[in-house]
Amino acid sequence: MKLQSHTDMSAVHEHAHNHPNKKKVINRLARIEGHVRSVKNMVEADRDCSEVLIQIAAVRKALDNAAKVILKDHLEHCLLYAMEEGEGSKSLENFETAIDRYLR
Repeated sequence: MKLQSHTDMSAVHEHAHNHPNKKKVINRLARIEGHVRSVKNMVEADRDCSEVLIQIAAVRKALDNAAKVILKDHLEHCLLYAMEEGEGSKSLENFETAIDRYLR
């Protein structure tokens, strides 16, 4: 699977509108980052595999919840903005590609 660089992705999604959930997403990602570090520490400390797997499942759930916030923001703001700017078809195509990659 080829990942797009940050610069590639910004070229796909250029606009100047407000993302009302940006702070919420950043806060969630910061908590996830700390949680991942904790899981790493658990592995380094030879914690029980079952405990580690449970924590990994919690991280995955937290990432999915962050993705839901981003998805909602994209549907309610980015796609609407693209429609207003006459870029609806291209934005929808990019969105479908992102959803396909996310669901793999």
